[in-house]
Amino acid sequence: QVQLVESGGGLVQAGGSLRLSCAASGTFFSTKIMSWYRRAPGKQRELVARMRPGANPYYLDSVKGRFTISRDNVKMMVDLQMNSLKPEDTAVYWCHAMEGSSYYWGQGTQVTVSA
Repeated sequence: QVQLVESGGGLVQAGGSLRLSCAASGTFFSTKIMSWYRRAPGKQRELVARMRPGANPYYLDSVKGRFTISRDNVKMMVDLQMNSLKPEDTAVYWCHAMEGSSYYWGQGTQVTVSA
């Protein structure tokens, strides 16, 4: 029912910025909880940011003040603006959608931050 396609990953120097985008297809996008997750090599998957309808966004403590999640319900997209990137931000990032008992993952996009 829902497909998520991520883009915007790449290689950037520490202190730089990247903007990840997630294009969604399907139905009832505006009601879904949209999130960004990441997994760094040798580390557990982390919830980076979450935007819940009618609520303030959630951010992982380590990215607060640097990352911003946003969504456009008309274009059916959710973005993650990442500023002041650090080498520890290096990871594969996934877009995630959840509604009721259903959830969906994007294919993942690699973000590499060089020291």
